[in-house]
Amino acid sequence: MNASLSAQQWTPVCLVDDIPRLGSRIVHQAGREPIAVFRSSDDHIFAVIDRCPHKGGPLSAGLVHGHAVSCPLHGWNINLEDGQAQAPDQGCAHKIGTRVDAGRVYLDLPD
Repeated sequence: MNASLSAQQWTPVCLVDDIPRLGSRIVHQAGREPIAVFRSSDDHIFAVIDRCPHKGGPLSAGLVHGHAVSCPLHGWNINLEDGQAQAPDQGCAHKIGTRVDAGRVYLDLPD
């Protein structure tokens, strides 16, 4: 097995169908920041810490378009593939690894 794969902690969090297309679901972990899990119109699944790098707005409340989300506070567009704010804005939302297996969504979460 690949060493980088064995180091990952894949945690099941929901089913793909639990996330509306062009919507999100929030995953809470004790003592950690909430994670926003997004589903694009083409059923790609993405996850980032639920905080805009600009002023901390809840990205989970934003509008999903393509593979990006617009922050509901000030309209920053965050690329969900890498977490980067789209120009002219600068910053990065912390991306969380995702995996889908048999319709179940897994996140790469530390212990």
